[in-house]
Amino acid sequence: MQSENTEKLWMNYNNTKDKYVKGQLVEKYVPLIKHIVNRMNINLPPYLEYEDLISYGVFGLMQAIERYDTKKGIKFETYAYTRIKGSIIDELRKTDMIPQDIRKKIKMLQNAFSEMEQILGHSANDDDISNYLGISKKDLYKIYKEISAAYGVLSFDELIEYEDVGQASGQPDIQAEKEEVKEILGNAINQLPPQEKLVITLYYYEGLNFKEIAEVLELSQGRISQIHTKAILRLRGHLSRKKVSL
Repeated sequence: MQSENTEKLWMNYNNTKDKYVKGQLVEKYVPLIKHIVNRMNINLPPYLEYEDLISYGVFGLMQAIERYDTKKGIKFETYAYTRIKGSIIDELRKTDMIPQDIRKKIKMLQNAFSEMEQILGHSANDDDISNYLGISKKDLYKIYKEISAAYGVLSFDELIEYEDVGQASGQPDIQAEKEEVKEILGNAINQLPPQEKLVITLYYYEGLNFKEIAEVLELSQGRISQIHTKAILRLRGHLSRKKVSL
């Protein structure tokens, strides 16, 4: 996307703020929206289609184009990623795609992982969590599945809120906080159970999708989704235990 033509478009838009040029930039970065949507692993309800998610992302893309400062030296894709994804998530929540009871279950499991791992001094397993919550492992697996199915947007990217990369870079205290979160998160990933750590590494660092990871690990795609969900819940619990604001 950082072609000579794209750079000329940016120069033109920065100088003129022309709506037609802005439209051309939107067209250039639609593939970025599609990339983000494809990685969010969202299970769409009958009343939504793939194209709806793309249109949700366009709102965030347009906002990012308006606020992006080429002088900051930050790649536009990096700057726009969170805005686009945030726009999609906001619109999904408006449609009540993510029920309130699912959000409560996410919070419940996050807190369970945090409390149990603080007590145990090591990673909590499913037996630990089910005992802590007073439910059967079967019911616990059902909750994992519900979260994976209804909240496919639960993601690693939300663990660190890059709300405005350009703004944060100009405020040392904010940037220092983000760096601290990244360090804590890095340590937490290293402490994940092997299978969860492998899924997180393959997905976020190696760029594999769930289908590809399922083939590598010889597991079902649904199982990979649940492992991913459990890892994210564990990481969120770790960060909340460290009193880091998510």
